[in-house]
Amino acid sequence: MTKNLWNFDNSYENLPSGFFRKVHLNPVSNPQYVYFNEALTRDLGFSDNLKDEGLEVFSGNEFPQGASSISQAYMGDQFGNLVMLGDGRAILVGEVLDNDGNRFDIQLKGSGRTPFSRGGDGRAALGPMLKEYLFSEALFALRIPTTRSLAVVTTGENVIRDDISQGAILTRVAKSHLRVGTFQFAAYYRDKEDLKALADYAISRHYPFLKDEKSPYLGLYREVIKNQASLIAKWMGVGFVHGVMNTDNMTISGESIDYGPCAFIDEYIPDSVYSSIDRYGRYAFKNQPEIAFWNLGRLGEAFIALISDDNLKAVDELNKELRTYADLFVKYYYMEMTKKLGFKNFEDGDEVIVDAFLKFLHDYKLDYTNSFVELTFGKFERDEYLASQFKDFLSLREDRLKKQGLSEEEVRDFMKSINPAIIPRNYWVKESIDLAEDGDFSLFDEFLKALEDPFAHSEDQEKFKVYPKDHVHVTYCGT
Repeated sequence: MTKNLWNFDNSYENLPSGFFRKVHLNPVSNPQYVYFNEALTRDLGFSDNLKDEGLEVFSGNEFPQGASSISQAYMGDQFGNLVMLGDGRAILVGEVLDNDGNRFDIQLKGSGRTPFSRGGDGRAALGPMLKEYLFSEALFALRIPTTRSLAVVTTGENVIRDDISQGAILTRVAKSHLRVGTFQFAAYYRDKEDLKALADYAISRHYPFLKDEKSPYLGLYREVIKNQASLIAKWMGVGFVHGVMNTDNMTISGESIDYGPCAFIDEYIPDSVYSSIDRYGRYAFKNQPEIAFWNLGRLGEAFIALISDDNLKAVDELNKELRTYADLFVKYYYMEMTKKLGFKNFEDGDEVIVDAFLKFLHDYKLDYTNSFVELTFGKFERDEYLASQFKDFLSLREDRLKKQGLSEEEVRDFMKSINPAIIPRNYWVKESIDLAEDGDFSLFDEFLKALEDPFAHSEDQEKFKVYPKDHVHVTYCGT
């Protein structure tokens, strides 16, 4: 048993036992660190000795003192088909409190079979775990709510997917792993008292200010709607495509979670699809706001019994809340996008200027991230910038900037803080992970370092702005 380095304060096990299963260890033969997140360790208030003494925990070889050691139950609408899921390859080690008293889950992903494995081996390959580490830390640096990654370890054992790969385990840190699918599970498989217990737990953990409201469960629904509208707007602002927006991948906390077939768009093509399993474009870039709305509708269905014994009344009240989503998303989206153009505050009519720039990018198939950087620095050297369409946009923007009353330098500094120099571009993600899987981590290390401050606009980031136009655009789940 390791020393008590963890400051565990587990609460999820206070829920009815149907929401989780106790699990046993699935030891591995030769665990080795690949990455350990020192900065996150400090943020969580862990001991400086955690890395030295924590390898056996991060590899799933032993539970620390006070561990929770459970896998959570949940359902998921996977491409519109509701199925029973649960943590098929993950163990919730426990919950820790950071220096400010905030609660976080510590979960091992790829830790072996659980009662929810559905015939799988419960393991994970190194490549997908490296991808989750990189993407979760990159989104954090982009100031987007996200789960984070504390460590990646190799197991010394192979896993078989499309080929034979090194096994690995990722330690994920989340405000919680409560999902829309958790409430679907409660509504379908548990009774009303269990559903109520789950909702009370979600309120206590994430939205304690709702406890004294007249209708706290309606308030919970309202807060989840608000946070999801904000989250998706932030995704759209940086060109992020989640790839698998099933209800098991939508958190109650409003954090991004699960980085499987995800990517960032290159050219501004709104119907871009990156996931190999998304054959019909359900989760295309442009569809993400509507899919979030659809998922929130499924959450509303799970809430019906909490709102009223009169189902029609409950549905009416929940629908009133759900109808606020569209306006909220549009508001948050244009707040994100107008900042990218250099406008500190949104004003009526700004959406016309945003749409004009996006139409120009789409019509000329220009790179999304790089075009906003070029706009930031006023580098209009491409032939496309000679087009009357761009000049018309620039005229609208310049008139709007004059009203703002800031100097060119002030506008530029503001835009530098909003428009990232680089994102985890699919080409560089694949190149760096392919090399890492062969034992060469130099490019992955360099890329990860460049992504730590995407708003630095430094020379060491220039390399990652360039990519071949004919590179592979498909990403895979990795399970």
